[in-house]
Amino acid sequence: MTDLLAGDIGGTKTILRLATVTNGQLQTQFEHKYVSAEFAGLVSMVQQFLTLASDHLGQPVQPERACFAIAGPVVNNTSQLTNLPWRLQGDRLQEELGLAEATLINDFEAIGYGVLGLEPADLHTLQAGKPDATGPIAVIGAGTGLGQGYLMCQGDRYRVFPSEGGHADFAPRSELEFQLLKYLRDKHQITRVSVERVVSGQGIIAIYQYLRDRAIAKESPDIGAIVTTWERQAGVAKTVDPAAQISQAAQAQRDNLSQQTMDLFVGAYGAEAGNLALKLLPYGGLYVAGGIAAKNLDLITAGGFMAAFGDKGRVSDLLQKVPVHIVLNPQVGLIGAARHAAGL
Repeated sequence: MTDLLAGDIGGTKTILRLATVTNGQLQTQFEHKYVSAEFAGLVSMVQQFLTLASDHLGQPVQPERACFAIAGPVVNNTSQLTNLPWRLQGDRLQEELGLAEATLINDFEAIGYGVLGLEPADLHTLQAGKPDATGPIAVIGAGTGLGQGYLMCQGDRYRVFPSEGGHADFAPRSELEFQLLKYLRDKHQITRVSVERVVSGQGIIAIYQYLRDRAIAKESPDIGAIVTTWERQAGVAKTVDPAAQISQAAQAQRDNLSQQTMDLFVGAYGAEAGNLALKLLPYGGLYVAGGIAAKNLDLITAGGFMAAFGDKGRVSDLLQKVPVHIVLNPQVGLIGAARHAAGL
């Protein structure tokens, strides 16, 4: 039995988990959530966590290995967090925490490892497909941005590969989307629009603004006030989250502009998932992660997502065999960090 430490490190919150691995099976021993900004660095947080874990378990705790999923770029096992004044280095963490090994991985890479450890209850299947136990696996997830990655089977295990697919070009499929593309180019004075500008939390707001500004749908006073407040806070810390309010209003069917916004968003999301599937033919499964899909499950399952996913002309039949799953478990990244630490 080996003690492992896993962490999901974000600018707002950090979740730490102590786990053991026995005969290839992971078991959680203790877990705690922290406000990241309340600590000067990760070492002091982990030290406090290990003290709490020791008290909880009634015996001293000293993990052998650790893996931390970081909301930001990781280069040579080093990361400067985007929204925290923390610079993390794996070798220093290893030394200061008395670990045999400490690894930093990007949070979306952690999701890639995490999908391998999910249970059936952690998933909502949109399309059963024809699963291939050794086929490629694709992962896509809209949140603050649009993450994409893939897994390839190498011998008896999968290896995770990151990508920057979210920065590929947005490909409009209708006159409404062509006009959205032009709107975004003109508004931001740019020559190209990445798919992340449309398929993300920021994309939901951008679609709403486009439909509002082009008078395609009428704005309601309550959602309009939230979006206006957000627009006036340009360059300062935001106090409102219009994307969440728009999606909630759409799910409740109480605001036509919000409903049209989410219809366009869901279609664009499904189309991009289908683009990723065409490039990889992920017959091991395509997993839709990120907070937006799980929080808008009714909108995703209404049909627009899969219709756009499979609408690929003469090669549409290829995608009917791809298993497509929505990831419901918000701790998939933490699961992935633990699996990576365990070498599973």
